[in-house]
Amino acid sequence: MHFDIFTLFPEVFTPYIAVSIIARARERGLAEIHLHNIRDWATDRHHVVDDEPYGGGGGMVMKPEPVFAAVESVLGSPPRAPVILLTPQGRLFTQAVARELAAFPRLALLCGRYEGVDERVRQHLVTDEISIGDYVLTGGELAALVVLDAVTRLLPGVLGDPDAPAKDSHANGLLEHPHYTRPPVFRGWEVPEVLRSGDHARIARWRHEQSLRRTWERRPDLLARAPLSEEDHALIARWEAERRADRG
Repeated sequence: MHFDIFTLFPEVFTPYIAVSIIARARERGLAEIHLHNIRDWATDRHHVVDDEPYGGGGGMVMKPEPVFAAVESVLGSPPRAPVILLTPQGRLFTQAVARELAAFPRLALLCGRYEGVDERVRQHLVTDEISIGDYVLTGGELAALVVLDAVTRLLPGVLGDPDAPAKDSHANGLLEHPHYTRPPVFRGWEVPEVLRSGDHARIARWRHEQSLRRTWERRPDLLARAPLSEEDHALIARWEAERRADRG
């Protein structure tokens, strides 16, 4: 997959994409990442990319000219790939959205800064807007890294276990089950017996039940969209009854 990242601070990305899973994906030719400094397309001697907003107000706004020039010089006009603006006003980034984006052969991530980008960039250049949460960051670089990481790990061949993405939290609408490793006993705390039993069917049932319970306890809002079985609903009803009994 080919990523084009348009930013005023490409150095933010350099150390992260040089390590761990993303680095291995690049080495294997599974992910190609190109960083583009929007300042390179500013035409004035000082490479100015922002200006005061019309109508007044605090902060500065990214000018449309260098943004359009950068994206169109790399991707063509109209752009030959989705252009995603990272902004707190975008649709919420989820695992489902990550899977959606992983299906594209090429993706462009546009990092806003200051008070944001000129509205004409949104209207006539950007094809999608994504937010990683209901809060505001200094710029879109961290959000772009989140999207880059989440999408890259879904690409075929990137992870050692091809089934790993399907087991992650949110992959099936639920949070992931607990994990344990050696030693079997640490400070008196034991690894659950079922995980040491070698009975794969029991282990699978335990993991699913733990995943369901953890979601019910921590993120019950996810259960409304999760594909639950009759057995799952029965378990949840039992836990809710136990909770009511405990509260008296």
